[in-house]
Amino acid sequence: MKNYIVNSILLFITSITILSAQVKPQDWEIAAQAYSFKDFTLEETLENLELLDIKFIEMYRKQQISSTDKTFTNFDMSKEKSDKVQMLLKKHGIKLSSYGVISPKKKNDWEVLFKFAKKMGIETIVSEPIFDQVPMVDELCKKYDIKLAIHNHATPTKYWDPATVKSVLKGRSNYIRVCADIGHWKRSGLDVAKSLKMLKGHIHELHLKDVDKPSTDATIVPLGTGIIKWNKVFKELKRQHFKGKMVIEHTAKKEVLMDDMKLNVEFLKTNIK
Repeated sequence: MKNYIVNSILLFITSITILSAQVKPQDWEIAAQAYSFKDFTLEETLENLELLDIKFIEMYRKQQISSTDKTFTNFDMSKEKSDKVQMLLKKHGIKLSSYGVISPKKKNDWEVLFKFAKKMGIETIVSEPIFDQVPMVDELCKKYDIKLAIHNHATPTKYWDPATVKSVLKGRSNYIRVCADIGHWKRSGLDVAKSLKMLKGHIHELHLKDVDKPSTDATIVPLGTGIIKWNKVFKELKRQHFKGKMVIEHTAKKEVLMDDMKLNVEFLKTNIK
């Protein structure tokens, strides 16, 4: 009987330890997609992210660098311009963790993109590659030691259905991962938790947005104020032991964007503990 009690206590302690190790706040790093600040320059965006205490950014290719530099943040920028971007990132204490959504059509452009990502210290390229280019892109991932996360827009785009994404992942290396866009899944009428479950083991980062209805013409609203059942989303992510970036992608009028972003950050910090 004594041994039974001791074993039961040990089993309980072990179970608690495992559960607590499944997910920790530091495992879900909050980032922002620069497209959220499409009406701002990159420099202004970084200033705003510093105010929001967001330490990671996913840059996209069509943002002006600053009010005095009209160069866009495209992957073919000169060394002078990329050095300037790195200087701005360092100034505001923000890491450029990913880049996208970007899907070159030509192999040479893919090579230029990966060289740019390597120079900038980018860990992940977020993309919707043409199906028959995926094997080639996988080889570039291995060559440059950079991950590629397949992103989904809403139906009828090619990766809107997680079943399609799962089929593309077959036979690929672990460098080819998934960037699950929660809002676009909901816009496509999909069950978000079930979609996450289908891609278990492959999810590398998330694009987070809430919407007001399950339709392609849905409006983006602050996280927790729309129709997405976030409790089920977070529960499924914990079940999968997800570790990665939670990238806020929120579009709103310039004058209210920062207020909405503050709500988004507070929602995540409150709910991912």
